[in-house]
Amino acid sequence: MISSTRTTDVGGQPRLRPSITGRTTIEDPVRVSVIIPTLNEAENLPHVLSRLPKVHEVIVVDGHSTDDTVEVARRLRPDVVVVDEQRRGKGAALAAGFAAATGDIIVMLDADGSADGAEIPRFVEALLYGADFAKGTRFAHGGGSIDITPIRRAGNLALSGLTNRVHGTRYTDLCYGYNAFWTRCLPALDVDCDGFEVETLINIRIQRAGLNVVEVPSFEFGRLHGSSNLRAVRDGFRVLGTIFRERQRVPAEAAAA
Repeated sequence: MISSTRTTDVGGQPRLRPSITGRTTIEDPVRVSVIIPTLNEAENLPHVLSRLPKVHEVIVVDGHSTDDTVEVARRLRPDVVVVDEQRRGKGAALAAGFAAATGDIIVMLDADGSADGAEIPRFVEALLYGADFAKGTRFAHGGGSIDITPIRRAGNLALSGLTNRVHGTRYTDLCYGYNAFWTRCLPALDVDCDGFEVETLINIRIQRAGLNVVEVPSFEFGRLHGSSNLRAVRDGFRVLGTIFRERQRVPAEAAAA
């Protein structure tokens, strides 16, 4: 069980608008599912898993690692749920993890050690106080990063500004992947991409669905071991394409209706 205290948005004012779940008090018991996409992260998992608070389940979605990532996960956490994803890419891994989750709340967590699992209660409390989606940001008071390069920072700032202009959002950190949301929000996400543009896709679709988004300050550390699969220019163009494609997209609920 995750306990929490009151949280506020980046402007310092609590947002207590009704959520689609109806849960707005910290007394409500919640089950938290943590989704961790992995690809050759055996060296990082001991740190990542040790930082987690007590949660309902941990789901490791593995993209055919060639090291002993899965074995390490099972040794460290015998109750881990392992999903073998046939497709490559972070988007595909997250979609598979979402489908396997059985909790009330889903947390997206990277496996490279850059995101601190000890911050999870901060995200959960935002949801318990009325948010539908708790979006991590490195660029609000209390957040930060020792990993982001000047080029990536500038690109993220430009893409965040473009998204805010095109989609009417007010995001300070479009491309950060540390997020949490109520499982009932999954139909609005309808993740159908494979790559690193998945965070942009999710952030836009959540806003277009009219859900209550609260930004949560988060501190990003550097990758502990191994090399990143992120390619700033290539993935930046994928994010750019997603921003404009989503402008023309009919939300899943509207299409079904």
